[in-house]
Amino acid sequence: MNSIRCAAVAGIIAAHITLAAEPAQVTSTLTDQRRVAVTVYNGGFGVVRDERSALLPCGQVLLRCMDVAAQVRPETVQIEPVSAGTQLAVLEQNYEYDLLSPEKVLEKYVGQTVTLIERNPYKDSSHAVQARLLSYNNAQPIYEIDGKIVLHKPHAETILPALPENLVARPTLTWLLENTYTQRQTIAASYMTGGMSWEADYVAVLSSDERAMHLNGWVTINNNSGATFKNAQLKLVAGDVQRVSAEEMPMQMMVMGEAMAGRKQAFQEEGMFEYHLYTLQRPTTLKQNQQKQVALLEAAHVRVSKLFRCIGESYWYRTQQGDTMRNLKVGVYVCFTNSADNALGMPLPKGVMRMYKADTSGNNQFLGEDRIGHTPKDEAIELKLGDAFDVVADRRQTEYRVLGDNVREMAWQITLRNHKEDDIVVDVFEPLGGDWEMLKNSHPFVKKDAFTAAFSVPVKKDSSAVCEYRVRVRWR
Repeated sequence: MNSIRCAAVAGIIAAHITLAAEPAQVTSTLTDQRRVAVTVYNGGFGVVRDERSALLPCGQVLLRCMDVAAQVRPETVQIEPVSAGTQLAVLEQNYEYDLLSPEKVLEKYVGQTVTLIERNPYKDSSHAVQARLLSYNNAQPIYEIDGKIVLHKPHAETILPALPENLVARPTLTWLLENTYTQRQTIAASYMTGGMSWEADYVAVLSSDERAMHLNGWVTINNNSGATFKNAQLKLVAGDVQRVSAEEMPMQMMVMGEAMAGRKQAFQEEGMFEYHLYTLQRPTTLKQNQQKQVALLEAAHVRVSKLFRCIGESYWYRTQQGDTMRNLKVGVYVCFTNSADNALGMPLPKGVMRMYKADTSGNNQFLGEDRIGHTPKDEAIELKLGDAFDVVADRRQTEYRVLGDNVREMAWQITLRNHKEDDIVVDVFEPLGGDWEMLKNSHPFVKKDAFTAAFSVPVKKDSSAVCEYRVRVRWR
C-alpha cells in the first residue's frame, strides 16, 4: 500500500516538473567588434575594453565571446550592457582556456578506442588497426592492440571519430545571461591581461656649443597578450601602480578616461589619480607578438648645462691611505629642467635617454645614455653620459692623525688636470661620513648633505688646479 502511495506521489510530482530548456548559444567574434580600447601600463599588463554588437534571443542565453587575450585574468572580467541596461542580467561568467592541441585531444581519448592508420613507406600501402588508447603522457601513447600492449607505433596516424567536448580553438569568455531586450544591442567586456608593456625611449642631439639639445621621445609598446587589437584607442599609464600578489585579493582597476581636448600631437597627456595618462590621438592596431613605436614628444632648443664631477669613496676616510691615487675618473653629466620655459613641461615617463652630437662631417655620434625616472614638470634631470677623456684627477692623503678611539684628523689634496681647449669647473664631492668638521680648505665648499662636502674647483684649459682641505671626523 505504501509503495502504491509513493508511486502515485511520484507520478504527480513528475507531471508538474518542467525540464529546463538548454540556453540558446550565441557566438561573438571579431566581426561583431564595434570598438576596442587598450590601456597599457608600464608594469607589464594592460586593460582592455571590447565593445561588440549582438542580437540575443529572449530568455537565458550563453554568449561566447571569442578572440580575447590569451593572458586575460578571469577575476578582473566585467561585462556591461551598454544598450539593454537592466533588461540584460549576468548569471554566470566563465573563461575557457582548454585549447585544442594534438596532446589535449589524445588526452581526452584515453580509455577509448581509436583507429591507427599504419603506412608502409616501402610499399606505399596502408591499413587500419583498431586500438585502445591506455595512456598518453609526455607525448608517448600506450595502446592495447589485440590484447597486447604496444608502446610505440612508427609510421602510424591516429584517426579519431570526433573532437572531444570542452576544448576550444581560441581563448573564450562565456556569459550565461538573462535577456528581455528584443533589439540588437551593444555589450562591453572589460578585463585585465598580462603580456603587454611599454617603455619610453628618448633621443637627444646636443648642439655644437653643447648648450642646447633637440629632444625626441618615443614609446615602445610590446603586445604578447595572445590577441590582436585592431584600430584600438590606445592609452598609456605612467606611474607606479600598486598590485597585490597572486595569493592576495586580485586588483580590478579599469581605466578608460576620455582624451583631453587640446592641441594636435601624437599623445595627449592628462593627470589621472596620482599617475599620468597618455592618449594616442588616432586609432592604431596592436598585433600579437608585435613591437610598435609611436612618437611621444619633440622639443627643440632645450637648454642644458654640462657638469664635471669627481666623486670620492667613503671608505677613504676611515683608514690611512699611503699611496697617491692617480688618474681617477671625472664623470661628465648633462643637466636640464623639464619646464615650459625650457621647451618642455610635459610629465616624462621613465625610460632611457640617449645623447648624440654631430661631428664635423655632420654625422651624429653616440655620447652616452642614462635612465630617467618618472619626472613631473619643473623638475631637474641629470644624465651621466660617461667619464671625461681629457680631465683626470690625482688624490693624495697628505696627513693622517689618530686623536682618539673614534676620532681622526686628515688632510687631502686633489689635483685636477684639464687637457681640454676650454676652461671648466669640476665639482669635487667628498663623502666624509660620521660627525665631521672642516678645519681648513683652499676652496669654498657646500654641505650637500649630512655626510658630503662639495667643492667647485675652476680649472683653466691646458692647466691644473689643486683642491686642499683638512677635516676632523668622529665616529660613534
